[in-house]
Amino acid sequence: MSTNIPPVQFLPTGLSVPAEDDILVGVQADWNAAFGGNLNPDPRSPQGQVESAQSAAIAACYAAFAAIVNGINPDVAVGFMQDAIARIYFLNRNPGVATVVQCTCTGAVNTPIPTGAQAQDTSGNLYQCVAGGTIGAGGSVSLTFANVVVGAVPCPANTLTRIYQGVGGWESINNPAPGVVGAAIESPTAFEFRRQNSVAGNAQGWQAAVYGAVFAQPGVIDAFLYENQTSSPVTYGSTNFSLAANSIYVGVVGGVPAQIAQAIWSKKSPGCNYNGNTTETVYDTSGGYASPPGYTVKFNNNSENPANTYFDVVIENVPTLPANIVTLVQNAIVNQFTGQTQGLPRARIGSQLVALDYAAAVQGAAGSSVSVPLLSINVGSNFNGQATLVNGSDVITITSATFGVLSFGTQMIGPAIPGGAYIVQQLSGTTGGVGQYQMSAAATGTVVTPEDVTGSSGDAATYGIDQAPTIAAANIVVSLV
Repeated sequence: MSTNIPPVQFLPTGLSVPAEDDILVGVQADWNAAFGGNLNPDPRSPQGQVESAQSAAIAACYAAFAAIVNGINPDVAVGFMQDAIARIYFLNRNPGVATVVQCTCTGAVNTPIPTGAQAQDTSGNLYQCVAGGTIGAGGSVSLTFANVVVGAVPCPANTLTRIYQGVGGWESINNPAPGVVGAAIESPTAFEFRRQNSVAGNAQGWQAAVYGAVFAQPGVIDAFLYENQTSSPVTYGSTNFSLAANSIYVGVVGGVPAQIAQAIWSKKSPGCNYNGNTTETVYDTSGGYASPPGYTVKFNNNSENPANTYFDVVIENVPTLPANIVTLVQNAIVNQFTGQTQGLPRARIGSQLVALDYAAAVQGAAGSSVSVPLLSINVGSNFNGQATLVNGSDVITITSATFGVLSFGTQMIGPAIPGGAYIVQQLSGTTGGVGQYQMSAAATGTVVTPEDVTGSSGDAATYGIDQAPTIAAANIVVSLV
């Protein structure tokens, strides 16, 4: 028996499912033929109602079939079908990762702050020390703290200020920069990214194997790997990070240092040198040694160098916008930045963030029924102040800041500053204010007496391989005009 209902087809480009309107046309043709023609297809008629119901049922079956087919495609699988694919690789979806933040702990010299020491932020969130340390001769030590619960919990600068469990000699704690926001249950995009890298993690001695092994460690939010295969030191990335000869560089945000070091050591090639600000000792227990030999492994804890990101958004103030549109836009940008938006990765180490990539998030911030009229979106912040420069040097010294903040990607304008030069990183001073900064180009003249300079937000921001991209709602300025 034949039918006029169009079937599902497997084409070279994938599964093709007919539209419900086309299904309805086919159902109507079948009914009309069965009753000898001249059947009234009006949906208000009894036969029209039955035809519409039958079409809807067929369309629902087609949709279910398409969902099953898509579920076995790793590129588009979500939910339990994605979980099933990952189980082939012995992977489970992460329940989430916690926000991590770099803190300055002050107190008496030689005071040990143990792993697990707790602190509390001004919102009542608890954080614990990931790897303990000892307060140095200067009366302080920089340590990484992680939220005790997983999820996208923001930790703005200067909010983690209370010692929750007292340690003798430990007097104060503060986070001078925002934390790297974690994530709730692992998103489909992040899960697929980790699955792809896990395949390389089964190998040995090449970059992807090390990368996959590091990313598999609990609590790791982001990682970056680069190899210097030459016999001389080289610089790499937007911050000109220096890598030792014949070495591997691994930059990590989150995770437990000892586990990260073990993952690197287990996959890197023998004799390979290391780079970074964190040192761990790994012991070889595979050879049945009476006294296992220890090896020093170094990697970079990027949490110690957060890259604060600023957005400048201008939207048209139309009557259809909800009253909380500023908060909605801020949340939309934060969600995309931290990888909470389906199909889009989080801002990553060593990457370039393009402002225009966040336009869709802003336009859809109020929901599908309201399109937010976006006029402009930029990365960075407008700035006014005074500065000095030295001819041939890429360092600019901000002596006073009267308005705004400087951030990575802020384009600078002023005497002896070449056109298009932007801020690469802050070298010293108050975050975003008075201090020294590295520019993307060297000064063309010397300015001894401080002169006026301005900074403007740009189209993109570039993160160094030693930086941790961070975002806070307070750093997203939304203007309605």
